[in-house]
Amino acid sequence: MKNTELPCIARLRNGKSATLALAEASDGALLLEFYRSMSEEDRLVLKDDVTTAEWLDRFLAALHRGEALSVVGKLDGEIRGEATLYRTLHGWARHVGEIRLNVDRSARGQGLGLELARHIVKLAIDRGIDKLVAHMVDSQIAAKRTFEKLGFHKEAELPGHVKDILGKKYDLLVYANDVSYIWSAMESMLGDFRPDRATR
Repeated sequence: MKNTELPCIARLRNGKSATLALAEASDGALLLEFYRSMSEEDRLVLKDDVTTAEWLDRFLAALHRGEALSVVGKLDGEIRGEATLYRTLHGWARHVGEIRLNVDRSARGQGLGLELARHIVKLAIDRGIDKLVAHMVDSQIAAKRTFEKLGFHKEAELPGHVKDILGKKYDLLVYANDVSYIWSAMESMLGDFRPDRATR
């Protein structure tokens, strides 16, 4: 496996560099700024209202307890992407983690999401997690394509399970894959699209 130590610098396809690091309590204000600047369309179907101080308090508490791990990607000192691994520390699902990934529209298509995903998967492997799941709604076409490229497959579909902040209902899709397969898929994608080989 390639080096995934954090913090580190990731070269993006547009030639810019992003700083990747584990999220800390000191990143709280930047995280709120990142999510509050996200378009309403992108926030409609997120699992939590990530624009409130209450959400931030719960999120930082989960980081402190070790129930969540987060990697942030910063460009020019501002967070432009964030990947979180949620896990249970005890019980029969302690080998399963949930991954959530969000990238600012201005930074999409440059490899930041893939770099964030690669590091969060490595953190999952290091902590003994065998399986990752991702939840999304049926209208998130781009998200489905991204996870399918990483080898995720649909394990379940729950009709009308999600209601957005405007009250509209969506079908919830549960995608899953073994972490070793995800890792192999990401390494293959990185080999095909190395930032230093991109045409500038």
